Amino acid sequence: MLSRTRLAQSSTYTLLHLGRNRPSLSSIQYRSFAEIPPTSGSEPSTSKPPEYREGWLFIDSVFPIQIARWDLRHYIGIFREEYLLGALRDRLDSVKAHNFEVLSLESHQKDGGVFIRFSYSASDPEDALKTIESQLAKESAKHGGLPSWLGLGKGSVWLVKGTPWREDMNRFASPILKVAFEGPDVHEQTLYQIFRPYGRIQNLTEPGPVPAGTLRSSIITFSRIQSATIARNVVHGARVPSTASGNPHDGNVKTRLRAAYQRPVQAHAIRDWMSSHPKIMLPLLAFLIGTLTYTIFDPIRSLMVQGKVMNWFDVREFQLYKWLRINTLDRLSRTFQNAEVPPDGGVWRQQDEAVRAINSYLSDFPTTVAFIHGPQGSGKTRMLDAVLRESGRKALIIDCRSLQKATSDSHMIAALAKQTGYWPIFTFLNSINNLIDLASVGLIGQKAGLSSSLTDQLQQILTVVATALKGVSSSQRAAIKKQIKNREREEIRIEAEERRRREIQRGTWHDGRLDAVAGNGIMSELGVGDELLSEVNGSGLFHVNDADEKRETEETARKHRTKEEIEAVGALPIVVIRNYAAKVGSGSEELLTVLAQWAAMLAENQIAHVLVISDNRENSKYLAKALPSKPLTSIALFDADTRSAISFVKQKLRDADIQADFTPEQTAYVERLGGRTSDLESLIHKVRNGQRIEEAVEDIINRGVGELRKKAFGDDVDDAKSLPWTQEQAWAVLKLLSKRGEVPYYDLLLDFPFKGDETPLRNMEHAELISITTQDGRPSTIRPGKPVFRWVFERLVDDPIFQATQNIAFNDKIIANSEKTVQVCEEELQKLRGIAPLDGKPWWKFGIGRQNATSARAKYLAEKMLAAERKIEMLEHKNAKLKKVLAKGG
Repeated sequence: MLSRTRLAQSSTYTLLHLGRNRPSLSSIQYRSFAEIPPTSGSEPSTSKPPEYREGWLFIDSVFPIQIARWDLRHYIGIFREEYLLGALRDRLDSVKAHNFEVLSLESHQKDGGVFIRFSYSASDPEDALKTIESQLAKESAKHGGLPSWLGLGKGSVWLVKGTPWREDMNRFASPILKVAFEGPDVHEQTLYQIFRPYGRIQNLTEPGPVPAGTLRSSIITFSRIQSATIARNVVHGARVPSTASGNPHDGNVKTRLRAAYQRPVQAHAIRDWMSSHPKIMLPLLAFLIGTLTYTIFDPIRSLMVQGKVMNWFDVREFQLYKWLRINTLDRLSRTFQNAEVPPDGGVWRQQDEAVRAINSYLSDFPTTVAFIHGPQGSGKTRMLDAVLRESGRKALIIDCRSLQKATSDSHMIAALAKQTGYWPIFTFLNSINNLIDLASVGLIGQKAGLSSSLTDQLQQILTVVATALKGVSSSQRAAIKKQIKNREREEIRIEAEERRRREIQRGTWHDGRLDAVAGNGIMSELGVGDELLSEVNGSGLFHVNDADEKRETEETARKHRTKEEIEAVGALPIVVIRNYAAKVGSGSEELLTVLAQWAAMLAENQIAHVLVISDNRENSKYLAKALPSKPLTSIALFDADTRSAISFVKQKLRDADIQADFTPEQTAYVERLGGRTSDLESLIHKVRNGQRIEEAVEDIINRGVGELRKKAFGDDVDDAKSLPWTQEQAWAVLKLLSKRGEVPYYDLLLDFPFKGDETPLRNMEHAELISITTQDGRPSTIRPGKPVFRWVFERLVDDPIFQATQNIAFNDKIIANSEKTVQVCEEELQKLRGIAPLDGKPWWKFGIGRQNATSARAKYLAEKMLAAERKIEMLEHKNAKLKKVLAKGG
């Protein structure tokens, strides 16, 4: 209370006088104040002489209130500090009540106010302070208010009830005050009465439980930040009555108040709220991530894919690189290397039809997908590369084989992104999203939906690639239009020059500029002289036929539309999907299905021409499912015939300056390789290195024997178990194909060891051990996977040791099956023995009609058991002979 407040303990404050430098906070020595108990048992006497006293005032709104470090308004207060303090000093010096004297003015710019230390003389401090406050208010009103940084004069004078605290920490003003109690708690009503004079209070909280050693506190929220700054600087350190006695009006127990600003948003408040509301934040986070992806990253990715297709980032397409290569590397290569003569067109006559089919597909708007299939090494890739180079169109190539080699889903996604130019890509986010989904299951009982399956990720990449291909088509169409206009403009210019040349030769051309120089009077201004105006008769009259002009206009428009259509087709990019095949033993069908659906979408929407290359015709089923209503453009490639293969080998050997006149024996050896391009090129490479034709062919066959033995039968027992077919099934196929070039499909399928199971045969076809031909859409015959395999099979079957081991294993399987047949027949005959008495005939039918059911069934089982027994004895005899072969070592 003011009447009971006096100076209890004093220490010197560094005074701030006008004209002096502002002191640093480290040199300030603070004064502490305490409550002085009233004089007991007597009333203040009016005859008591006045005493010397000191006090503190706080004036607000002198400087701007700084709300953050980035608040630049406090620089205005720094620049005007000297003026404002001087004007304030002049106003205060005019007050003389009770010997009022200003001792120092100490600015507190962070809170926008000034602390004033003053002295006065009074026997009754309460009346004296009221008088001083009244005089200060009158003086302020007399001059239109107290000085302020805006010049509005809205500041007020407040008597400091506590201890002034001028600190320079990063604790900026806030409308929320945290009032800590250094002593017992203060009643809520008492707090309201203390802080309400400084401004409207929106909320006031009661003290809550706190950890041991921490002061209890209440939170007071003011409606204005200025009210909070006044309350904090006036009340901080004040001692007020507490509620320790249970009576809020009992003033015997005092509590010191410590006021501090509190941020409107506490540190980690947002994080804490997000963590406590996962059902709201996780879907919202997924939405924000998706929005960020679609709005920011997808346009960048589309642009990068477009740059990949159009070779924006390929150094070899830069003009500087081309110039340097032409003038450096190409000259050196022409100096030291001989130009290779291209192969004769007759050598590849079997591919001419496929090339024509591809060009026909590329010359029209796409409505379906072109499926190019043929055995491996038949020249599909080389033929398609030649077609693309000749067309000069932009192409995007996707290699399924490299995608299928990926060891994980993230590696497959990264490989596809690299092939298509899809960037940036964040493969690690999928792992993080999986962890978030696992955490969300524990928190909210369900997945957050952030993680995506492999199919969704592949579709997302391919969707962006499709958008980029549309941009490529538009860019190419604009470039082609520009070229056509430039070409037309050039043709018009050449035609005009040619017409002018003819007119000059005939004397009908006139240049008006000559008349302007010659000065032929009025005619010179018109640019017309005495020359003939017509090439025909010089009459100057032009006769125009309307019908001819209309016909010419229609013909021009038709040609322009034709050019536009050709231009639109030529602007479409080409998408090439290579090695489109399901890898044996892997889950690559998911990749093939997604690629098939994407290829169908590109073709149906006429975004690009799609060419799918596969070694097996059966892989077209994925594309057929994606295009159920439209047939595929199927383009088949086969091995070259014998004549073309020999011509190809001879031409390549002549290019290498090697004698290419084959003897009949050498021709027969070359024919063993068939028309498979890869084997023929291997033969040519070996002959170039010095081997004879016979040696090279034998080397290729022997190498094929080792590869086939490993691929079809495995290195050991464990490796054989991992194969998708049994050794008996592989041996049965090899034995038949070593004797004949082809075998009927269903004849092999229905007999042991397949018993109607097509899966092993399909897996052998995928492994390129065999090839299955079709007729009318159904499997027809089985052939070796490569022409040279016919001789490889024969060489492998003729190996006595290998033949003996495989025949013994094959016979053992048949013996085991036969023994099961005998056992089953025996068991059924035992059952029939008990059923036979019930199946007897009446006496009047004895000897008449056919036999009964049990006897017929018993006869059938006996014959079947006898056949199985004879087969067992025969195979056991064969195995005994084969074991003797193994004992002799071949």
